[in-house]
Amino acid sequence: MALNPFFLQGSSSEQFLVQDIINEQLKIYGIEVYYLPRKIFKTDNIIREIQSSKFDDTFLIEAYLNNYDGYAPDSDIMTKFGLRLKNEISLTISRERYEEFIAPFLEGISAGIREGRITEYDFADLITRPKEGDLIYFPLGERLFEIKRVESEKPFYQLGTNYVYELSCELYEYENELIDTSIEEVDNTVEDEGYITSLTVVGSAITATATASISSGSITEIFLNNDGSGYASAPIVTFSGPNSGIDTATAVAVTTSRVNIQSVLRLELTNGGSGYTTPPTITISGGGGAGAAATCSVGGTETSVSSISVTSGGRGYSIPPTVIIGSPGVGVTATAVAGIADGKLDYIRMLNTGIGYTQAPTVSITGLSTVGVGTYIYNETITGESSGVTAKIRDFRTVTSTTPGVLPVTNIRVSLNTGKFSPGETVVGTISSARYTVLSYDTESYDNPYDTNEEIELEADDILDFTESNPFGSY
Repeated sequence: MALNPFFLQGSSSEQFLVQDIINEQLKIYGIEVYYLPRKIFKTDNIIREIQSSKFDDTFLIEAYLNNYDGYAPDSDIMTKFGLRLKNEISLTISRERYEEFIAPFLEGISAGIREGRITEYDFADLITRPKEGDLIYFPLGERLFEIKRVESEKPFYQLGTNYVYELSCELYEYENELIDTSIEEVDNTVEDEGYITSLTVVGSAITATATASISSGSITEIFLNNDGSGYASAPIVTFSGPNSGIDTATAVAVTTSRVNIQSVLRLELTNGGSGYTTPPTITISGGGGAGAAATCSVGGTETSVSSISVTSGGRGYSIPPTVIIGSPGVGVTATAVAGIADGKLDYIRMLNTGIGYTQAPTVSITGLSTVGVGTYIYNETITGESSGVTAKIRDFRTVTSTTPGVLPVTNIRVSLNTGKFSPGETVVGTISSARYTVLSYDTESYDNPYDTNEEIELEADDILDFTESNPFGSY
């Protein structure tokens, strides 16, 4: 028997009518959810496993909650690792609304989705329907759900076509994906998820200070006649005693490597001594090498800078600062070099003590890094200038001390670290250009209840004697 001739059973006008009715029902009975498409940046070429992805676009769309009476049955599963909360939901969205409101934007960001060598996929199919792996932000539970399955043929071809997508979603399990939608309620759901470490940085730098002492008959300059070879460590430098007085000069050796040969680069004076009328003998010994030799010149009756003392190490140095010693007016100006440790000035050593000083010169220390500038942006990449380590900003807040005279410090929480930050180095934001100096770095994950490896190991030591070759016995 033929079909009723008075009904077209699938004309465009009939299909449009059904689609419009479904759209209207979703707007009346549905809820607004955020749709987050996944952008893939790196995949495994063999099994096509996604190794790096991000979610930074959101689309607000109405959806009908099929399991309106609660999460799907058996969502809570007891496993060997404890209770697992799957919390599955099923959502229905309009095919027309998705294809007209979301799909065109996905075509515009196709370059971001194509990254990671996945261009062999049928890209048209990927953007014209919801994808498994995309996220749904469910506002009623304030949670993110991952799309596990997309049903595109239910109901089954009414009037010759389909009108909705049914999304089977499961509670999202965070795996260090980058989520930065600029919508606070969405981003906050993963703010504390993943392996997050903490940095303590300072937002204010302090210039170091130093003072100089002068005396006559000091060593003025050391000349390295032979740099030697084979030095595994810095050798010891000693001077013969002065012609008069008891203040013997002291110096340290700085080594370098050239063509895999460790040799002495230069000798730096820590004390020029006093009372030298003739150049003393310099002995370079130890360090595992040999051959280094040096001579020096003395000021005689002229007055030179005999030593420089660091009175305050300051704070915020990422590279050794420049030391400027005041001029004697008539004579030779002294020169010196500095070294830092943990962002502070550690020492000042002289290369030339100068000649002609009638009073102790001023010592100026310049080259302090400009730190404590700007505010890091959520999810931007920061880079350590010394270590080259990078990480993503999760949280950035300043803590002001109640103790008078103590400068405020800033706590930063970061994730996706490529290594360990070094105390004293400056970390710079790639977007904000904010600069702060690291005081300390804690590699332990922030507030992670599963980060208990050390505790498990200690408890295990009380149960089994792992000093035995086989603590479980032999047969």
